[in-house]
Amino acid sequence: MKIGNTYFDENKTYVCGILNLTPDSFSDGGKFNKLDAALYHVEEMIEEGAMLIDIGGESTRPGYTMISDEEEIERVIPVIEALKSNFDIPLSLDTYKSKVAKAGIESGIDLINDIWGLKYDKAMAKLVADSGLPVCIMHNRDNTDYNDFMTDVILDLKESVDIATAAGIDKGKIILDPGVGFAKDLEQNIIVMKELDRLNEFNLPILLGTSRKSVIGLTLDLPKDERVEGTLVTTVLAVIKGCMFVRVHDVKQNVRTIKMAEALFK
Repeated sequence: MKIGNTYFDENKTYVCGILNLTPDSFSDGGKFNKLDAALYHVEEMIEEGAMLIDIGGESTRPGYTMISDEEEIERVIPVIEALKSNFDIPLSLDTYKSKVAKAGIESGIDLINDIWGLKYDKAMAKLVADSGLPVCIMHNRDNTDYNDFMTDVILDLKESVDIATAAGIDKGKIILDPGVGFAKDLEQNIIVMKELDRLNEFNLPILLGTSRKSVIGLTLDLPKDERVEGTLVTTVLAVIKGCMFVRVHDVKQNVRTIKMAEALFK
């Protein structure tokens, strides 16, 4: 799969570094929402081995406050433009709003990462299709009324993939995210990771995003700044299960973990 100017081997696992341009993200809110801090952090993540940077302008932590399209655009666009001027690394824009995505596309973004799987904003799928960019489709829903949990997750993702292909998005440009931490309780988050193989029926690359999330905090009874080791275990799982990306805060540790896991399991 090609993202930006980079080709990614679907038989390898790569690190996608997180850049939150928010004052209120659950783990690092307020740390990188100034331009200089954001540029420095991206440079650091690249040096540590990140191959993709995911940029978010709105926190999506549990109970988050939704912001306007205009405010989100004001947060992300100057940073995207500065990153494009300074670094040659693919950039992903984490948004579910078509106006924000359009501004990002015009500024040179390389991938759209939609936490609502193209279901929140009806204009998103067509916009992505017209741009020719790849898209990451995450599992999410506005309720937890599952009949059969994993079967329903698969059906929800199938609906998103169908929306994408019906709009004209090339199936070869779709990445799936099982949505750990979204519309799932602790047990369901564990199950969706243990049964990641179920997503193989789509024959699409998978991105796993567990970094510092509550599934780790609750399992280990640890605060958000002490969840690196738990995250690394899920990164080993990602290698074993054949995920193409892990989306993480702690790049260096995860790059080393992937290298060792690939030596053992690949």
